[in-house]
Amino acid sequence: MAHSGARVDRPANKKRRESFHLKFKKERAAKKRELQFRRKKEENRDPALRQQRRSRNQPATIDRKRVWDEVDEQDDRNVLGKAIDTSRLKRRRTSDELGKWVEESDTDFEGLSGTDKEVADDGTEEEDEEDEDEADSMLDSNSEDGSELELSTQAQETDTTSRTMDQDSSSTATDMNLAPDVFLSKFPTLYEPPQEPKVLITTSFRSTLHYEANVLTTLFGNAKYVPRNKHRFSHDYSIREIASFAVNRGYTSLIILNELQKRPCGLDIVHLPAGPMFHFSISNWVLGDKLPGHGNPTNHYPELILNNFLTPLGLLTAHLFRTLFPSQADLEGRQVVTLHNQRDYIFVRRHRYVFRDRRDTEKKIIGRDGREVKAVEGIRAGLQELGPRFTLKLRRVDRGIQRSSGQEWEWQAGSEKKRTRFQL
Repeated sequence: MAHSGARVDRPANKKRRESFHLKFKKERAAKKRELQFRRKKEENRDPALRQQRRSRNQPATIDRKRVWDEVDEQDDRNVLGKAIDTSRLKRRRTSDELGKWVEESDTDFEGLSGTDKEVADDGTEEEDEEDEDEADSMLDSNSEDGSELELSTQAQETDTTSRTMDQDSSSTATDMNLAPDVFLSKFPTLYEPPQEPKVLITTSFRSTLHYEANVLTTLFGNAKYVPRNKHRFSHDYSIREIASFAVNRGYTSLIILNELQKRPCGLDIVHLPAGPMFHFSISNWVLGDKLPGHGNPTNHYPELILNNFLTPLGLLTAHLFRTLFPSQADLEGRQVVTLHNQRDYIFVRRHRYVFRDRRDTEKKIIGRDGREVKAVEGIRAGLQELGPRFTLKLRRVDRGIQRSSGQEWEWQAGSEKKRTRFQL
């Protein structure tokens, strides 16, 4: 007699329970596979169903839940600590200027008499007719090209292989022209036209990171490493003294590599001659020779990619990194340094790229609109990581060059409590 609390559909024998569980899993997997095949056939007949399904199945990540601060455009105080999307702010300003221009043009037309209005309207209509005639004549002279254009647009609209891309904020390129006007007066040297960089790299006192510092000289374009040893017969040069030494010798930036337990833990970057000074923490430091399938870097100046720096503080950080790399890269070296910001972590990577033919098994390149990108159908880019690989996180921005005590700072991390609010 079975126990009164036992389930009816659950066998009492262990072996029977195992066989029953395996049978149940096979039936569930078969139903799921049948549903997937049926859905695939329906989506092949109607690609719009696939787009609707992918638009509904968007993961609720922290990047999608990101919140922005609403700030008055006239109030430029403390804009450095605000999470403001500068691209949205620029679009709003341009739309407001366009609205004002339309209102002014309407008021100008209101001041005209009735005959003047008719003359202005006739002039605009004649210009429109001339443009239409020119367009018709161009189509008539080359009707084959027009038909091919129509066929190509129809093919794009009815392309069954089109797939939508995840419009994540992490894939946004950085526009360096969106900096607030208050930064131009507060940090004028960072926004000057780019010049040939000359970087001085040193370490903290009694550091053992000589090899890592020499690796950083290969990462930046024109860099030189000077050891900073300390013993009882030497003078303890401070950061301000080293900065004045570097300014007198034509250096544009000073980088200090900090150490903790014989591993890099921090990176301080001073923009010469008078600051500001940025303090970064370093995590996940991996040298190039530890990476699988790594390559060896050359002495060519690399290209620079700044990705997803959106806020005023992010743009200020992007301008700092721009001053560390030469504006004219050596394209023959095919080296590129990427600084990708995501959730206030800056991922630093260096690769060598090569263009090759696309294999039949590889997917086509799809743009942001979900359509295939033209003119690159048979091209692919292969990447080989060169190293080093590390992650930066901004901790503090000093107003000038670091002092021994009483340092005035422009921005300091650690006061943010919301996980969905990012500073960069």
